[in-house]
Amino acid sequence: MSGEQELGITESKEHSPGEWYAEVVQKAGLADYAPMGGFIVTRPRGYAIWERIQNNLDGWFKDTGVQNAYFPLFIPESYLEKEKDVVEGFDPEVAWVTHGGHDELEERLAVRPTSESIIAPFMAQWTRSHRDLPLRLNQWCSVVRWEATETKPFFRTKEFLWQEGHTAHADEDGAWEETMTRLDQYARLYEEVMAMPPLKGRKPEHDKFPGAHTTTTIETLMPDGKTVQAATSHYLGTSFGEAFDITYADADEEENTAHTTSWGLSWRAMGALIMTHSDDQGLVLPPALAPDQVVVVPIWQEDNKDEVIDYAADLAAELDEAGVRVELDDREHRNPGFKYNEHELHGVPLRIEIGPHEVEDGEATLVHRPDGENATVDRESIADTVTDHLDTVHAKLYADAEETLEGEIREAESREEILGTIGQHGGYVKCGWCGDADCEEPIKDAIAAEIVMVPLDRDEEPIHDDCAICGEDAEETAYFAKSY
Repeated sequence: MSGEQELGITESKEHSPGEWYAEVVQKAGLADYAPMGGFIVTRPRGYAIWERIQNNLDGWFKDTGVQNAYFPLFIPESYLEKEKDVVEGFDPEVAWVTHGGHDELEERLAVRPTSESIIAPFMAQWTRSHRDLPLRLNQWCSVVRWEATETKPFFRTKEFLWQEGHTAHADEDGAWEETMTRLDQYARLYEEVMAMPPLKGRKPEHDKFPGAHTTTTIETLMPDGKTVQAATSHYLGTSFGEAFDITYADADEEENTAHTTSWGLSWRAMGALIMTHSDDQGLVLPPALAPDQVVVVPIWQEDNKDEVIDYAADLAAELDEAGVRVELDDREHRNPGFKYNEHELHGVPLRIEIGPHEVEDGEATLVHRPDGENATVDRESIADTVTDHLDTVHAKLYADAEETLEGEIREAESREEILGTIGQHGGYVKCGWCGDADCEEPIKDAIAAEIVMVPLDRDEEPIHDDCAICGEDAEETAYFAKSY
């Protein structure tokens, strides 16, 4: 009994979400804390989820002309200084290497906080003619940002895994189309793979990526009312092209500066996934990302053991043959209740129970992880039936997250309404905004909420005529929220 109690989640998602989240991450076998503060060890089950996120995106990237490459972990200080905005934006978070063995280096090396400054010089070397464009590169790697704030597994760690895409184009139209293509692919990932409804927008001018012309963003709402910047795609204009001499000869042999983009998604997506779907029984995963989509649990007595296990094994083999990721849990030293709890803790989307009645009647009992709904189905065509039920599990998860989002977008027309609404309910508050960054400060100072997004369309009319903070004419709609 003590083992079973230790296995389960003891914290409450509703009442202590921070402690609950940390417990789910560790007890579901996703990650452990490293000996250095702010770092984590990603366990196989956690890394398997990241791999499936990676594989989906990587396939879509390659379908749209992207090629993977890899660039050095270390960036010479002189390279960072070529783009002053990047230096000013990241310098407080940069980790520096000053020695190699016992020898002091002639030039400090930055442990990459992002890779524009090491990738852009090579894009310049590889771009000579308009025939070389568009140039689309991506790398899967880790970066280091020496965060001073409190760290949280996957949400915010000093080293994290991500992908960063970097492209060069002949003109603004091509680069902007690229920026939106990647934003749409990130939205597709959240909708189709992660069962999470995304909000698409752009960052206000004072919060865009250093050196960018426009930063677009995917925002996802967590159950505790905070938002997560879930992915970003940046149109960089010609600033990096000018800084790193990324030029090309057009058809008339005239030299032009390339327009560039960069775009990235980190394992913060995993943090958002865990926080959104999981519950007080443990991890909840959408079927597309679950290392095991189905667990088959045979339930026997001594007089029917062989018959039940054989039936369950045949069913599991058929699912495996059909491409379903399935585990047959026929451990003899664990009772069915323990197995149910363990697989629920690990987030397996669908459980199939096989007892003597199922064997006798040629059936299987299916149990959905998110809500415990069960159905007894015919053994015949079990692979098609299981696929339908996995689709239903995804739909349930998405519907729950969508319902949460729809109820957490509110409007406000004054500073007091913004403060009161976010203070009481959390979520997003839409209001008119004059465009002045100073108008964000009274909200940020009072309740640590900020403008996380404005509409993608710069010509979209603001939701109200006046700025909710200063009363001047509103230029656009601002979405205020607290952030992870």
